[in-house]
Amino acid sequence: MAHSETTARGASTDVLIAGAGPVGLTLAAELRRSGVSCRIVDRLPARLPYAKAVGVQPRTLELFDRMGLVRDVLDAAVPMRGQLTYVNGAEQGRIELVLPPEVPYGFAALPQYETERVLEEFLGRFGTRIERSTELVAFAQDPVGVTSRLRSPSGGEEEVRSRFLVGCDGAHSVVRKALGLTFEGGAFPEEYMLADVEVGWGLPPGYGVRSMHRGEDGAVDDLLVCIPLPGHGRYRMSMLVPPELSAERPASGDGVAHGLEGGTAPALADIQKVLDRLAPEPVTASALRWSSVFRISHRLVDRYGEGRVFVAGDAAHIHPPTGAQGMNTGVQDACNLAWKLALAVGDAAHPRLLSSYDAERHPVGEEVVGRTVRHAAEGVQADPADPETLMLREAQLLVNYRESPLVTPLPPGEQAALRPGDRAPDCGGLTGDIAAYPVRLFDLLRGRGHVLLVYGHHPAGDTPGDLAAAARELSRGRMETCRILPADAPPDEATGIPHHHDSRGEFARQYGVEEGAAFVVRPDGYLSACLSPPTVGELKEALGRIFSR
Repeated sequence: MAHSETTARGASTDVLIAGAGPVGLTLAAELRRSGVSCRIVDRLPARLPYAKAVGVQPRTLELFDRMGLVRDVLDAAVPMRGQLTYVNGAEQGRIELVLPPEVPYGFAALPQYETERVLEEFLGRFGTRIERSTELVAFAQDPVGVTSRLRSPSGGEEEVRSRFLVGCDGAHSVVRKALGLTFEGGAFPEEYMLADVEVGWGLPPGYGVRSMHRGEDGAVDDLLVCIPLPGHGRYRMSMLVPPELSAERPASGDGVAHGLEGGTAPALADIQKVLDRLAPEPVTASALRWSSVFRISHRLVDRYGEGRVFVAGDAAHIHPPTGAQGMNTGVQDACNLAWKLALAVGDAAHPRLLSSYDAERHPVGEEVVGRTVRHAAEGVQADPADPETLMLREAQLLVNYRESPLVTPLPPGEQAALRPGDRAPDCGGLTGDIAAYPVRLFDLLRGRGHVLLVYGHHPAGDTPGDLAAAARELSRGRMETCRILPADAPPDEATGIPHHHDSRGEFARQYGVEEGAAFVVRPDGYLSACLSPPTVGELKEALGRIFSR
């Protein structure tokens, strides 16, 4: 998209996004899916060919499913089946990345540039392109919008007016610094090498490798971590930098030492030396695609936005790559913020809706930073959680917003399988009256915004028709209703609401229901209300926290 060089007020857009990594691209795609106009700019002239973030968590795949692009991601990725751990050459057992059968996706590995390619191509379907070599240099906000100054490839500057601005511009975020947000934390003293290479060892495919050497004092003094990538025998490897490649590097202007660094890139011989010391079996590395030295910091903003300007992803939180949490946490930031911005742009948002972005995501960022720092120092195995809980947490399936101001809390003392703020689980075995095959709940939610799920044939409380009508009215037509009937219930076409039968009872089990109930599912796949029995009054209270009156 070309824009003329000017210093006058430029073309308006609903949302300006600074940064076209996975987080910015996810945000842009979600906004465009909702019919919101946006511009997305990036200072880089092209996508970086580095496999930086490589792990794609099951929860992220669920969000990509909701968006409608998961098939493209699955086609490009490889499965992550587990991790092999070695200490001083001896195998310490393996971690199997196994999730409950009702979780629709497993763990995957995909180079960041491939994730960006898939997202960029998906965004292009909505007619939106990344404006490359275009840098945000300054902005000022007022009660009704944000005026930003962009520097174009030609060196000219353009003034852009938007209703909102989101900084997805990484650890050295211009938006964060200009907004005056603090970014407290620190840096790890170690430097690491990253390399994308191929090896011909006999280890089982799909398993990461963590090989360590412990000295006499028990401390780790040598480390090799290998993550499988698409391609035969291909891995993204990280290891400690040898003294001959370590050098004093000037700190960035903001003092944040995080990410890839310039200087001398490690050679294949440098990688081979580490493999000779730490590889589980003799092996030769080849086909070096790229290498770099990088540093790790751990920092968190004091708040995720101010007024009409927000930050997401690495602009808000940075931490060790342990457990592949960073990019995935940023994608969830984007999905959380996008639907709220869409309602605000459509003048349909509760006045306090946008403030819930910080209320919901800041605690998540704080937990992820703290946990990854602990795991980097002590190893995931040192986590006191039981193995199943640990696996679900690493998969980001336990993220919840139970303390959010948007949810309708359960009455004191009431217990339930699901609580408002929890992730809406998937289930299978839903059969319709026309299609001859069962579908999953996520199939019914795909591509939709807010959805009211009504369970039961003749649920107690108000009728499904009354609930559906209230949902449409209270959401200004933005909420759809789906009915789930028990397996033995007769078809109910009188209400005109699409329905499916819970033929295997999976919905009833996953959602903990026996009688009539209703669930409000947000566009990002979380429950904002669990109503049993469902009444129009309770639904009105729940939606009143989200939509404008």
